[in-house]
Amino acid sequence: MTNFADDESLTAFERRTTNLLQVVNEGPRARRWQRVFMRQFGRRWVHVCTRNLLHIEGLDRLRTLRPERGVLLCANHRSFFDFYILCQVLMQENPPWARHFFFPVRSDYIYETWSGLFINLLLGAGTMYPPVFRDPSKQHVNKLAVQRIVELARAPGNLIGMHPEGTRGQGPDPYALLKAQPGVGQIALQAQPTLVPVWINGLTNKFVEQIASNFRREDRRGETINVIFGEPLDLGELGRQSPRPAAYKRVADFILAEIGKLGEHERV
Repeated sequence: MTNFADDESLTAFERRTTNLLQVVNEGPRARRWQRVFMRQFGRRWVHVCTRNLLHIEGLDRLRTLRPERGVLLCANHRSFFDFYILCQVLMQENPPWARHFFFPVRSDYIYETWSGLFINLLLGAGTMYPPVFRDPSKQHVNKLAVQRIVELARAPGNLIGMHPEGTRGQGPDPYALLKAQPGVGQIALQAQPTLVPVWINGLTNKFVEQIASNFRREDRRGETINVIFGEPLDLGELGRQSPRPAAYKRVADFILAEIGKLGEHERV
């Protein structure tokens, strides 16, 4: 197991939070409790708070999956809560190939503040792991994190959720995607997991307002939350490229383009 939690370039708080989340996500006993928590608490509160708004397509595509490695779930990124919803949709479906969930996340809030740690543990069951650091002096730690994601994506039973765009699209048009970042292409090429694109639209970034919209009267409810799971992707020749930055970018562009197609389907 790659160990990057004790690197001296991390602050004392970053080391503590990273060590804690590594135990939560990779300690056998802790992982069992994590899954119980997600099924008994996380799945239920998300269902209660979104059931009147949620519209899902493509679950039949997930039911037929028989992956020999991990699954890399690639989604567009408009809201802080995208993977909260997607995670609980999958927990509700309970596919046998998604026993453990990992959602790599930028560290600057989740791993560097007490409130971020609280949100990760209480709302996300600690699944926002491993961290990716913005500070250029910690890039070698990020390389170790990517190596660990690759290891996880090779193992059956693991689901890794990533946003090819790398950051949230904040423009007025939810269908205008940002440029793909090469990281997701690197994971796809090096790990060769099953690739599943997904489109999600309709969430806001206002937590209380989002929940409240689910409970308004029928004629005044909030915007529908649309989730569309696509067919597993076949990289073809792209998947046989030698691992290098240019190849990672081409694969990432391909994945994001397939997500965009699901968005166009939703728009129609």
